[in-house]
Amino acid sequence: MKASVVLFLLGYLTDPSGAHVLGRCTVAKMLYKGGLDYFEGYSLENWVCLAYYESKFNPSAVYENEHGGYTGFGLFQIREDLWCDHGQNLCGVSCSELLNPNLKKTINCAKKIVKGKEGMGAWPTWSRNCQFSDTLARWLDGCKL
Repeated sequence: MKASVVLFLLGYLTDPSGAHVLGRCTVAKMLYKGGLDYFEGYSLENWVCLAYYESKFNPSAVYENEHGGYTGFGLFQIREDLWCDHGQNLCGVSCSELLNPNLKKTINCAKKIVKGKEGMGAWPTWSRNCQFSDTLARWLDGCKL
């Protein structure tokens, strides 16, 4: 009995919000409404691709990068050592706000990041998986925006 309670609690703690993964088209619509389509010259397809490779469309994802020594938060895995309240807080938000499924704070922070000298290159996953992809159009395939 105790073991099942412990397992239940561990499961609850790993996903305390009960948040679910968003669909590809839902993410595309939210990012579009948030003004990311061609923001700083990057198409919406780039942003949706980035969201997939960073979090698999999970707005409440938290990933601890042991090699880099930082934790990433939310849909775009925004680094806590630079952008939210655990570090330099260049976005002026708490890291937990980046886990909100309405994505408003996440999108605003992503806009600040992409305005930097690296652009979307600030996300190595974008450089590896999206930057030179000739199949970016598939990220919006079938989505009604």
